Amino acid sequence: MLSGARALAVPVLLVLALEEQRTAFAWVLIPALLSDVLDGWIARAFRLESRIGAALDSAADSLMLFVSVFGVWVFHPEVIREHAWLCGIAVGLWALEDVLALLRYRRLSSFHTCLSKLVANLLGLFIGWLFLFGFEPWLLYLAAGASIVASLEELALLKVLKEWRADVRGLWWVLRERN
Repeated sequence: MLSGARALAVPVLLVLALEEQRTAFAWVLIPALLSDVLDGWIARAFRLESRIGAALDSAADSLMLFVSVFGVWVFHPEVIREHAWLCGIAVGLWALEDVLALLRYRRLSSFHTCLSKLVANLLGLFIGWLFLFGFEPWLLYLAAGASIVASLEELALLKVLKEWRADVRGLWWVLRERN
């Protein structure tokens, strides 16, 4: 339900950004970002994990990333302009992994690696902080740097895992399983 609500928040956020409603955008965005932290924890704690849930979570995550970046572009364009190379690499690698997963598995990867979970929290912290308190460069570097490393790990997982598999802890664990 939380992943579905997050996905449904995306068009609302898009309209709010297009209408330049910064405060309303932040009030919808921040709970949506927090729901990403909660939904996985709730699913694991109450044994509600499912393949459909993992796929919906991945779709909601990708949509939220892009609408969040669009919101940053609309309301804080200086951040993206001044750090275009870093933002471009981070978002580009995320999008590349999504496209390659769709081509390989005909669905998003839904790996939910340990690193990607950390990145979701860091990006949520950066974006939430940006909208509530202002720009902190170190948060951007930390979140984007971790995002780049996580995307590279997921690209490697796409190469290693011939068949789709959700909720993979990470490349190290997959390689250890193979040996």
